[in-house]
Amino acid sequence: MRRCRRYRPELVCEGRPAVLRFCIDRYEYPNIAGARPVVMVDYFQAERACRLEGKRLCEVEEWTFACEGREIWPYPYGLERDAAACNFDRGYRQPDLGAFARPHEVSIEVERLDQRVLSGAPARCTSPFGVHDMTGNVDEWAHDPRGSRHKPPYDTALKGGYWGPIRARCRPQTGSHNGWFRFYQVGFRCCADTLDGRPARELLPRTVRLPRRQRIRAPGD
Repeated sequence: MRRCRRYRPELVCEGRPAVLRFCIDRYEYPNIAGARPVVMVDYFQAERACRLEGKRLCEVEEWTFACEGREIWPYPYGLERDAAACNFDRGYRQPDLGAFARPHEVSIEVERLDQRVLSGAPARCTSPFGVHDMTGNVDEWAHDPRGSRHKPPYDTALKGGYWGPIRARCRPQTGSHNGWFRFYQVGFRCCADTLDGRPARELLPRTVRLPRRQRIRAPGD
C-alpha cells in the first residue's frame, strides 16, 4: 500500500471554520500514564465506560482536532510519517479468526497478537494539545453523526489506527464496523463537555481565515 511519507507545508482548507469546546483524555482508556490501553471492547462497552466516569465518547470532529491541532498536521507530531515517533508500522501478525470463536482461546490469541506499548511511552507521539498516542497503539472508537446506526458507513467510527502498518494519521477514519464489533486492537478514549455551559461547536464568521501553517525543519535541512 502506498502512503505519503511527507506532506507539503502549504495548507488548503475548505469549509467554514468553527470553534470547538470540549475536554479529552490525555491517554487511551483507562487514561493512566504507563498503563496498557484496553482492547477487545465494542462501541457500546466503550460508551458505557465513559458514561460511568461522567464523560462520553468523542465526536470524530473533536478527536481529529485534538490530534492535528490548530495548524492541521496530518500526524500529531508534524508533516512527516515517523514510525519512531508513535507505535505504528510494526510487523503484521496474521490473526487466527477461529480462536476468537472459541472463548477459552481468545485471551491467548490476543496476547500473541499484542504489540501495544504503555500509554505515553513514545514521548514524541503527542499532539499540539498534549494528547498522547492518537495515532497508532490502539484504534479508538468515536461517534460520527454523519453515519448510520444500521448500515455502513456507520456512526460508530474508529480513529487513529493501531500498531500495525496502517493509516496512522489524524484525519482518516474507518466506518465499516457496527457498534458490536470488537477485536484485538480496538480501544477508546473519552471526551467530556466543558463546565461553562457554552456551546460545544460554534461557527466562526465567513471572513475568518485559519493561520498559515509553519514548516517543521527536518534533520539535515
